[in-house]
Amino acid sequence: MFRNLLQYRNRRYFKVASLVLVASIALYLTQDGDLPPNGGSWQGYTLGTAGAALIVWLSLLGIRKRSYRSTLGTVEGWTSAHVYLGTVLLVIATLHCAFQFGLNVHTLFYALMVAVILSGFFGLFAYMSYPRRLARTRSGRRRKDWLTEFNELDEKIQGLARRCDGHTFAVVESALDRTRLGGGVLAQLDGRDRSLVLDPGRTGGESKLVANRDQEVVIDYLSASVPRAGKREEALVLQELLALFGRRRSVLRRLRHDIRLQGWLRIWLYVHVPLTVAMLAALVVHVLSVFLYW
Repeated sequence: MFRNLLQYRNRRYFKVASLVLVASIALYLTQDGDLPPNGGSWQGYTLGTAGAALIVWLSLLGIRKRSYRSTLGTVEGWTSAHVYLGTVLLVIATLHCAFQFGLNVHTLFYALMVAVILSGFFGLFAYMSYPRRLARTRSGRRRKDWLTEFNELDEKIQGLARRCDGHTFAVVESALDRTRLGGGVLAQLDGRDRSLVLDPGRTGGESKLVANRDQEVVIDYLSASVPRAGKREEALVLQELLALFGRRRSVLRRLRHDIRLQGWLRIWLYVHVPLTVAMLAALVVHVLSVFLYW
């Protein structure tokens, strides 16, 4: 979708944004040479008014997305215009203030606007690249299907582990119980495996937990246990456990990648929307202060 919206109607809004960009630069360059360019000239006021109107319109995209019966253009068209005109807004606002910044509410508004635009760039990047990566990760299946397989693997592993000696059973059970998947917001975005397992090297005394990233510790333990098995039946059980943990590792990798990508697809909105609200509030203060004090 997002690749298509950049090319919407033969890049209609790229052309519109380009015309707005050229017109804004031309207007800025017409300022009288006797005074340095500034936001208080008629050109500066014109650019500022155009920028403020554009900000308000850009902020209406969320409302348009939820107005399912609206006939005011398509959501794809609105989003395409949002991307291109939102990018041009950065130039318009910079020309409006004539590159003059300071410790004041006007610069605060500008900083918030830049933050909103940059977060929008990240959102565009995320929606252009992450859905394809999610599709590859899921291999035509839903996350629910992968979770179902994950639970089924755990049940099979538990059943086999009961046929092993007490130490192997304890190690396997700890690997299952202490597998970390998902978690808080930061854990989801980070995607690192924080799984733990009982240290297989300790056969007595106080138990110790060690990192079991990517199930490596338990898999290495089972691999080393197969040649040491006293009976053929025991070796077969260990080999089956090893195969199941190998598949479990593969499923866990897919689920972690899926959760991480979905997290990044969603988190930017939790930044973009509040920043937009803060920017609108700063815009109101900026406009009022101009009319009251300038």
